[in-house]
Amino acid sequence: MGTTGCTDLMMLLHRTGHALETELTARFAEIGLTPRARCVLSSALDAGLTQTEIADMISIDKTTMVVTMDALESAGYAERRPSATDRRARVVVVTELGRQIVAKADGLYEEVVGSVLGSLPDDERLGLVNGLTRLVEGRLGTPMQCEKPPRKRALRHAIG
Repeated sequence: MGTTGCTDLMMLLHRTGHALETELTARFAEIGLTPRARCVLSSALDAGLTQTEIADMISIDKTTMVVTMDALESAGYAERRPSATDRRARVVVVTELGRQIVAKADGLYEEVVGSVLGSLPDDERLGLVNGLTRLVEGRLGTPMQCEKPPRKRALRHAIG
């Protein structure tokens, strides 16, 4: 198969991404967490970031961030505290209970990703991860402007 024409890169990436997201969603549900919630908590750990900064970093819209934070606060995993530098902003602080759930989620994540990558030969595993990393940090790092862009997905950081 060549690098153009016969290869449907978008479909390959979509199918693998969807399958991985589905498996992570099922595994995180075992501990009462979602991939998005893990992503928010992981991003907030000792970072001193506002809700808006985290939302921008992990590519979720502000409404989704508010809903996610509401759930995390209700569960006792995180708190919103006033920013020391901007009284309109709220900094996300992970609670001790939140740290414990992130540690459990990280263990499940390592298990799933280890199994997925472990299904490939060593040289293909490294090539896949390196190639995708270069694309995300380079050519595909900044989305093209589009009148009706596809909906953002919430796993930018959760899978990394």
